[in-house]
Amino acid sequence: MSGMKRTTEKNLMVFSGRAHPGLAEEVAEQLGAGLVPTSAYDFANGEIYVRFEESVRGSDAFVIQSHTSPINEWIMEQLIMVDALKRASAKRITVVLPFYGYARQDKKHRGREPISARLMADLFKTAGANRLICVDLHTSQIQGFFDGPVDHLMALPILSEYVQQKYGDQQLAVVSPDAGRIKVAEQWSARLNGAPLAFIHKTRDIERPNETVANRVVGEVKGRVCILVDDMIDTAGTITKAADALYADGAAGVVIAATHAILSGPAVDRLKNCQASEVIVTNTLPIAEDRRFDKLTELSIAPLISRAIREVFEDGSVTSLFDGRA
Repeated sequence: MSGMKRTTEKNLMVFSGRAHPGLAEEVAEQLGAGLVPTSAYDFANGEIYVRFEESVRGSDAFVIQSHTSPINEWIMEQLIMVDALKRASAKRITVVLPFYGYARQDKKHRGREPISARLMADLFKTAGANRLICVDLHTSQIQGFFDGPVDHLMALPILSEYVQQKYGDQQLAVVSPDAGRIKVAEQWSARLNGAPLAFIHKTRDIERPNETVANRVVGEVKGRVCILVDDMIDTAGTITKAADALYADGAAGVVIAATHAILSGPAVDRLKNCQASEVIVTNTLPIAEDRRFDKLTELSIAPLISRAIREVFEDGSVTSLFDGRA
């Protein structure tokens, strides 16, 4: 018999970009694996340099980077990290995206527009990624943009458990800020003892991004504490107008729950001044100290990401984390 046989041990290695190191450190700690030491800096003209200080040959590499502002810089850094791993002979490269940049550009609304969410997937594939792990994509169809396995994690169990513990003894309603996220609201309802559903009928001017008009509430919310759920809060215009519409329709209270706290521009002032009593988010994106406020509650997404990484590394089931729904 010719050839050579050798049984090799799998080697999990976790890498972090500079966008949100706190989350990556928390994930690595829960995995019992430290972050791989990395040299990363910018040249005078803005070009990014990355080098790993340990051998990565044959490793199962997980590269964590949240696409926060300045978003294009951090996307480029993650692409460079993936390229470095590919050229250093990592065996498998999994890109971990707590927040997937450009996810809102997932289709063409008008002629001559890009589908930038697809371009993102192509960039990571070309750089050398074998797999993606994402958290609460803006639309599920983005999973099909990447030519390889995509694990779509949901923050719903973390957020809903907190809401159930704090508000479960009250009359609740689950409210979607638009008709497009009713399916997510249905999952929330199932976790909150079948709380009734409602949604906000709204209109959007495609010529003016981040602006909507909340027209009316569809569903029964009078006298109930409304859990207003969404995937992200950017400028907070949509979500605060929805909260005001719910109060105008007789809601007893409004609690906002969202996965990604982008909090651009006027978001913090709008959330501070709106009628919602609490704004619950996760730490998929870093929140600067000057963007925090009394109503804000931040829950950690690290336990979910670390469990998903462990399942991928051990060839287990990520779907099992979500009762078979992922």
